[in-house]
Amino acid sequence: MIQKTTLFLTKCIIFFGAFFAFEPSTNAQTVVPQTFDGLEKLCAGGSFNEFFATFSYIDFPAGTTFVVELSDPTGSFTTPIATTLLQTIDVSPTQKTIKYAVPTNLVGSDTYSLRVKASTGYVSPTRFKNTLGNTSFPAYYKEYENSFYINKKSDMAMLCAGGSLTLSVDNETPTVPASSPLNYASVKYKWYKDGTAIAGQSSSSLVVNAIGQYYAEIDYGQCSDVNFSSNRVTVTSSSSGSSVTISSSLGNPFCSSGSGTVLTATSGNSYVWKKDGTVITAATGRTYTTNESGNYTVEVDFGGCKATGSINLQSNTFNASIDVPEAPDTNTIAEGETLSVTVTDDAASPTYEWYLNDNLIAGATTDTYLVTVRGNYRVKISQSGGCITSKEFSFKVIGPQGPATVIPNIIKLATNPYWNIPDVYKTADTKLTIVSSNGEIMFDDVGSNYDPVTNSFVKDFKNVNPVYYYVIKGDAGEKKGSITVIK
Repeated sequence: MIQKTTLFLTKCIIFFGAFFAFEPSTNAQTVVPQTFDGLEKLCAGGSFNEFFATFSYIDFPAGTTFVVELSDPTGSFTTPIATTLLQTIDVSPTQKTIKYAVPTNLVGSDTYSLRVKASTGYVSPTRFKNTLGNTSFPAYYKEYENSFYINKKSDMAMLCAGGSLTLSVDNETPTVPASSPLNYASVKYKWYKDGTAIAGQSSSSLVVNAIGQYYAEIDYGQCSDVNFSSNRVTVTSSSSGSSVTISSSLGNPFCSSGSGTVLTATSGNSYVWKKDGTVITAATGRTYTTNESGNYTVEVDFGGCKATGSINLQSNTFNASIDVPEAPDTNTIAEGETLSVTVTDDAASPTYEWYLNDNLIAGATTDTYLVTVRGNYRVKISQSGGCITSKEFSFKVIGPQGPATVIPNIIKLATNPYWNIPDVYKTADTKLTIVSSNGEIMFDDVGSNYDPVTNSFVKDFKNVNPVYYYVIKGDAGEKKGSITVIK
């Protein structure tokens, strides 16, 4: 009897030993998310994208790491969204704070949730709560965080009776992403009329069929900011007496400069521009840029009705011409010859500046100049009255074909104030020396460095006509002579 009992107990021990051998090891791993401190919603963007989530945990093995996960936009964790881990802060042996950022491509929603996931595979069964005690709250990444424009920056638009017009978000510089929300495809909009949101309008344009004040706002749900909105546009009816007007950016009369003045018409749906009654090909936008005077008109289609505006545009600039061929064409004078050059203009209070080889010619201040020296010339006419502007002409004076070797020995200050040697001597292989009658060296260099204007050697002119001496040495041999300066 005793033996049977012992055998039974032995079998039980073996049985229970087998039971304990196959029971898996368990622990009480637990994560308890804490309520966000001062956080009602996740409103991230380029200017801010740092958030903190604090939680308590127990029974995790050493080295366990944690991350914060977002639900999908509907609040489901079937396919969770990983946030970017920025920093892990150990608050205590059983408490951590995760610093994280939301993805920059996050699809905005007002029903996101957050949970903690451990590297062991454990996920918290409970979710974080915001300051309102909700486990579901808004989360947005704001790609565009600036104000913007609609209606080509115009604050006025006209509506035809029974018709419609379209207000659109502007994008004048699409190559600059931050210049317009249109450069971000995921951005949605809210449109307002007289301060009230228009239901069901989320695109970048709005069809308007009623008068009122309109504007658009970037739609970031509960993260929307009134500062990220457009200019206000007042839409009036054509029956109220409004008409098409044309403004000139440089005024009228305008001072032509650069690309010209910009003509801007009243905002509408389409435009047809004319100059002096003739349609301007391809001018179909609200603006037209021109440098020309004339009578400009524009027909604006407001959607169902049309109106025309006009402006008699006048330019304050002047006309000018020159009586010799301009560069790159050339003018030729032989040794000892001269060339009279005259500019004609209708400028108000004109002034004149003549240049030889880009050096201002002293005393040349009239509309005519007598050329005695070969070189590259330029004349500048400036209008000092009315529209302050200027025009320039360039021309080139050369010698006859073939090498000229006649060296002038007289300088007449009244008509020919420069001593110019033939081009054959203006080389780096030619040595040129000019000496005054007192033995002072006035020029001593190679011929290629001699310029009749910048290397003027006449310094003091007294009652007696001064005499200078020159020596030219080069491939053509040596030449010596004198130069007499006469008033």
